[in-house]
Amino acid sequence: MSATLSPRRAPDAGTGSTPDPGTEPAPERVPLVKFHAPEVVFGIGSLAEAGFAAARLGARRPFVVTDPGIIEAGWVDALLGHLREARLTPVVWSEITPNPKDHEVRAAHRRYVEQGADVIIALGGGSCADAAKGVALLSGNGGDILDYAGVDRATAPIPPLLVIPSTSGTGADVSQFCIVTDTERSVKITIMGRALVPDISITDPRLLMTMPEQLNAATGLDALTHGVEAFVSLAHNPLADTHALAAVGLVCAHLRTTMSHPRQEAARTKMAQASLQAGLAFTNAILGATHAMSHQVGGLLDAPHGVVNGVLLPHVIRYNARATPDRFVDLAAAAGLPVDGLPGVEAAELLAAHVRRLADDVGVPRGLRALGVGEHDVPRLAATTLDDACLTTNPRPASAAEVEQLFRDAL
Repeated sequence: MSATLSPRRAPDAGTGSTPDPGTEPAPERVPLVKFHAPEVVFGIGSLAEAGFAAARLGARRPFVVTDPGIIEAGWVDALLGHLREARLTPVVWSEITPNPKDHEVRAAHRRYVEQGADVIIALGGGSCADAAKGVALLSGNGGDILDYAGVDRATAPIPPLLVIPSTSGTGADVSQFCIVTDTERSVKITIMGRALVPDISITDPRLLMTMPEQLNAATGLDALTHGVEAFVSLAHNPLADTHALAAVGLVCAHLRTTMSHPRQEAARTKMAQASLQAGLAFTNAILGATHAMSHQVGGLLDAPHGVVNGVLLPHVIRYNARATPDRFVDLAAAAGLPVDGLPGVEAAELLAAHVRRLADDVGVPRGLRALGVGEHDVPRLAATTLDDACLTTNPRPASAAEVEQLFRDAL
């Protein structure tokens, strides 16, 4: 997040003298920027660095949070081999489902304590990373995971975190976000805080090749949404902007290829980079209405987060274009669209249509009804959207009625 400094005082202000008309004007002062990022290890074969990385974090008995699909794909055995090569004694917890639930985090934390584990390693998609962050929060701060909804609610240090993503979109391996489902209320809670940025992120694009096709599509659209929302966020800054635009370009150029040629290493590496850069963008610039709304649908129906984003994003682009049209010119250009000389609102419309075509091509439904959302759900979804932290940085304010209309447009 950025903070703007006070304007620089004019030359000789207060002295009664006049600046030399031949001198250059003082440059505009750039806002201060605080940029959060973990240590990043990236590239084919980088999983082999996991043992060394965990040991550098002080691990002796690392706690590996993963899921059954990652075990079946063989990546957990590979990771355990690297950890044991580093003379570590890992403990595995795999009782995690998509959109991790509050009771799953509680159970994982109990196992972590019982086993006397130390460094926490997430291996998998965003659900595994979020669950691992939840375990770390409880280990360092106690209480219940739902106590930490909001921003910077954790005050005590947490155990070191190493995250190894197996998907190309969530950005959880570099972000300060943790999303957990409150099962009693059927809503997702957003937990934010600098402490949740992992210490080390290891991205090995080989892991992406075992993703199911639908997960590849969903996480790719999630990365695209991260890039778009971070770039237009009220908290955007020059460092985050660079990563956001790069991510948008990479997703638009390579997601289709990973769907049609899933074993192509070059495209997988580019999508891994897109996920990483989108994560760096949104953890520093935060997000917007698409995510605030998507969290509610995911909490209510346990629907795939990236798929919901793919449905909602074109509608939110059109909505936000009225508040910050010029930003959408740059986004549309990054997506490869011909926007030279176009007004921002027209560029935003081109981008919205482009996003919808991409979603069509990767098999995402055209409306929320296909995911199980009905007209009767709209008031409830809108009400909980207003409580989501991501809405605070959306570039255009949104009332309950406006959010309801966005949901109806997306049905």
